[in-house]
Amino acid sequence: MSAPACVACAGAWPDPAHRIAGLALTVAYLHEDQFLPGSTLLVLRRHATELWELTREERAELLEEVTTVARALDEAYGAAKMNCALLGNQIPHVHWHIVPRRLDDPAPREAPWSIAHVPRRLGGTELEAALAGLRLRLPH
Repeated sequence: MSAPACVACAGAWPDPAHRIAGLALTVAYLHEDQFLPGSTLLVLRRHATELWELTREERAELLEEVTTVARALDEAYGAAKMNCALLGNQIPHVHWHIVPRRLDDPAPREAPWSIAHVPRRLGGTELEAALAGLRLRLPH
């Protein structure tokens, strides 16, 4: 099921060039802003805006997939702490923000989206290297 007005369902978000891997219920994408290295989006394949719209089995599998991606990010980026957030205020489609917080984190006690910063976009070989490193750790 998809919703025609939903940017995630329409394939307009996240950027397909940032696709890491497809899991059973979700697709993982490297976030466009890599100010906090490894910041990743885990997007539900079907349209839903709230967790209660998923079956009990889907919710359980979704949490397993969040855990799988978080573990891969920890292995790749050496997280001191992993932030996992499900919001949906701006993009009303179930998706998780999974953000490794490393020892060199400039604001370790702040929420990732509240840290003032200049966005860091990866391009070319740097983006491909980041994606390849994560693909080695995830099924796709």
